[in-house]
Amino acid sequence: MWNFLNARFEELLGAILLAVMACISFINVIMRYCTNLSFSSSEELTVNFFVWIVLLGTARAFREGNNFSMNLLYDAMPRPVRKLLYIFGTLCSIIFFAALCWQGYIEVVDEIELEVVSESLAIPVWLYTMATPLFSALIIVRILQKVREDFRTRNY
Repeated sequence: MWNFLNARFEELLGAILLAVMACISFINVIMRYCTNLSFSSSEELTVNFFVWIVLLGTARAFREGNNFSMNLLYDAMPRPVRKLLYIFGTLCSIIFFAALCWQGYIEVVDEIELEVVSESLAIPVWLYTMATPLFSALIIVRILQKVREDFRTRNY
């Protein structure tokens, strides 16, 4: 499993989703201009896949240490204080994504129990929203991987 998580899973799945989104949007534009009809499901799919891509991009950013951060104050501090700030920031990120994972899980369970279906495709909505808890858990794994690497190289 560790080899799977070390692979570029986010990039591969993100690229596939982006290609699917582009194809769906392109076909919808062609249909709209040629026949004055459009697929009602195209917006549903592209919006939900966009959310998935954002979460995958967040996981990739944390994996590579490219997540958005304000470093002006951090860089001015001595090394022991930077270490504490690094740990504090990491804990805040983990707590945030753990809460997002938990709330996403609750949402998925509610949607399964209520048998909610999407408006245009009439498929279970939990198939879309399951990405929130799954990818939030992936983000936490990526944060922990980066922390392990940073502490091993003393790059904090």
